[in-house]
Amino acid sequence: MIIPSMLLKKLYTLGSLKNAEAGVQFSIKNRLSDVELTGLRAIHINGTPVALDHVSLILGDGQRLSPYEISAARPLAFPLRAVVTIQTPLPALPLGKHEIEIAFETRSFGKLQFKVEDAISEKEPEQIKIPRDAADDYGPEIIRRRQALVEQITGAQPVHLWKYSFDPHVTKGNIENFTGAAQVPIGFAGPMRINGEHVSGDLLIPLATTEGTLVASYNRGMKITNLSGGVKVTVVADAMQRAPVFVFEDARAARDFAAWVQANFDSIKEEAEATSSVAKLFNIDSYLANKFVYLRFNYTTGDAAGQNMVGRATFAACSWIIDHYAGITNFYLESNFATDKKASQINIMRTRGKRVTAEATILRDVLIQHMRVEPEKLFYHYGVANIGGFLSGVNNNGLHSANGITAMFIATGQDVANVA
Repeated sequence: MIIPSMLLKKLYTLGSLKNAEAGVQFSIKNRLSDVELTGLRAIHINGTPVALDHVSLILGDGQRLSPYEISAARPLAFPLRAVVTIQTPLPALPLGKHEIEIAFETRSFGKLQFKVEDAISEKEPEQIKIPRDAADDYGPEIIRRRQALVEQITGAQPVHLWKYSFDPHVTKGNIENFTGAAQVPIGFAGPMRINGEHVSGDLLIPLATTEGTLVASYNRGMKITNLSGGVKVTVVADAMQRAPVFVFEDARAARDFAAWVQANFDSIKEEAEATSSVAKLFNIDSYLANKFVYLRFNYTTGDAAGQNMVGRATFAACSWIIDHYAGITNFYLESNFATDKKASQINIMRTRGKRVTAEATILRDVLIQHMRVEPEKLFYHYGVANIGGFLSGVNNNGLHSANGITAMFIATGQDVANVA
């Protein structure tokens, strides 16, 4: 299996290049998959080869190895998340950017090499830092140290933040510097009658908020829809995107590349889907502007929202593209064309996430008896409000749905920024 060069570069830990007492050093971390190293073939810094005789590999437990102690007969286990610091005998490098190239061999992937840039920076002045524990950053001791720092700096003792009923380790991958948990009041509205393709029945709706009347208002609306037969819910589209941009010398080269992407879709799809058992790439939309090619990679992501999932998949696919297509002058994984967590015309037209249509026909008698308003008056107000919307330049003429969606997202632990 060939690993794309951009993925290999992920092994390098940016910011790890340092002038140490024993010489120049940098670190690599396995961010890809478990592997065994069978040899370190070469190191170049700024194009100059580094003699391996005096190079040391410092493992996570402090053990030091010479490159010559690693071979096919004596491989070095390099599991996922393991870190190796490479110490060289080079004299101190000047401040600024430097090029590092490393070549090595593995049992599963054969000979590999990559080239990256890192920088030597001025020594940072002493400053307060949030305590961290590289071995276990979600354990009780390190959490207590962070809590003590908060209390020391603020002069407050937010005892309620320090109380929670779950094991902090379950939040790994969801939050860094875990220190406590916010308590947000939750109320329930409903039950609400849902007539859906995947779920049907009377459902309670959790809403987390500190805004008075919000739960009561939604509860009243659910009563009205229930009395009118409930809400029919249909998922009409499903697509999550990442939108990279490729830059070329001119518009003709950009046009040819866009055609090549479509012709090689099957190979690109294979590379993308190799990163996930859930994400499925179903098409790539090309948008050309001058010499820029914006690609919208469209995925289904199962029950997940999937922004991070499709980011990883698209990065892998683009790594393959860059290794197989000549003439790309610049590449950016994010072009602002997926418009993540921002309202945009393209997402209104093309869908980002699950596009759901909820339908309810409210009976005239229900409106009059329970809301004390006739449909005609409601419709007239709708027209008046549309004029207000035009005057204000508002981006939609819908109801104030952000309140309910945000409250439901907070109550269920979803990414609230998506409400934007």
